[in-house]
Amino acid sequence: MNTLTTALLSIALSVAAQFSLKAGMSAPGVRDAMGQPFSLGTLISVMTNKYVVGGFVLYGMGAVIWLGVLSKWDVSKAYPLVGLGFVFTVLVGLMLGEQVSALRAGGVALICTGVFLVAQS
Repeated sequence: MNTLTTALLSIALSVAAQFSLKAGMSAPGVRDAMGQPFSLGTLISVMTNKYVVGGFVLYGMGAVIWLGVLSKWDVSKAYPLVGLGFVFTVLVGLMLGEQVSALRAGGVALICTGVFLVAQS
């Protein structure tokens, strides 16, 4: 697998992790627990939710894969690609019915421009 593909896989796993964590934190039991004063029970409710656990697993997998990218590329080249995670996250959010304002879309366009410029170097 080439390094760019490896980087994109790592970024995609991080995006999937975000949506998994969001699903877990939006679950009724977790939301109810978060509405109470912090306690061990709150922590257990959050940390035993299957989507929260899945999100952490996805982040871990993405981090391990990212190590392969860092072994081949300079950090100054690799890390700006992480900005693509913002783009993918907005696109998935749109597909899931999230609202994206013009200001947010403009910010994502600026991120894309930065990633493009770094890729040219």
